Amino acid sequence: MIETPEQKIVDAAIISRRSIRAFLQNAVAREDIEKILEVSARAPSGTNTQPWKVYVLTGAIKDRLSSEITQAYTDAATAQEHVEEYSYYPRQWVSPYIDRRRKVGWDLYALLGLTREDKAGMQMQHGRNYAFFDAPVGLLFTIDRIMEQGSWLDYGMFLQNIMVAARGRGLDTCPQAAFTQYHKVIRNVLALPDNEMVVCGMALGYADMNKIENTLQTEREPVAGFVKFME
Repeated sequence: MIETPEQKIVDAAIISRRSIRAFLQNAVAREDIEKILEVSARAPSGTNTQPWKVYVLTGAIKDRLSSEITQAYTDAATAQEHVEEYSYYPRQWVSPYIDRRRKVGWDLYALLGLTREDKAGMQMQHGRNYAFFDAPVGLLFTIDRIMEQGSWLDYGMFLQNIMVAARGRGLDTCPQAAFTQYHKVIRNVLALPDNEMVVCGMALGYADMNKIENTLQTEREPVAGFVKFME
């Protein structure tokens, strides 16, 4: 089968998507952000509910949020006050999921020269999440609390659309569940209404490919490992 130009373009956008952890300071045009979100809103959702809401942060408000979350993250005395409202990860890890999780973590730390004993270095690297890895644009996503599990599945398709649409414009992203722990800080800074729950954050900008962490290539299971063809 010969691939069409359209197939190649779409495939390239999907395959080249990576979680970027260091960004250039180059500004992203508002028109590009709006177009990415407009295109992404074509994601399917059950009975067209469109359960997503997006807060686009730049400049002073992004800096303020990053500063306040970083302060909460580094303050051991208040750590117990910050707990996720929903479980993103399993409560009990089993193979192969724990193996994949550990591998990507240690691969990243190895690139950065962080050993297992360097707890402070690992904490500092994780803390870079809250600066959106220095991206010029931070996105925060919320969902109405009344929505159920199906709408969260719809939300995932919307988020994927954003990441792929960004790649089509030469931009990069990093989806970030790390923000969910600090939903109280986010609610205060962004004045979120009580009915909105924080889904995740996302960094958006241009990758700094001079940073070694951006050379990380995560592995994927081959099709034969997760697909069963049945006739």
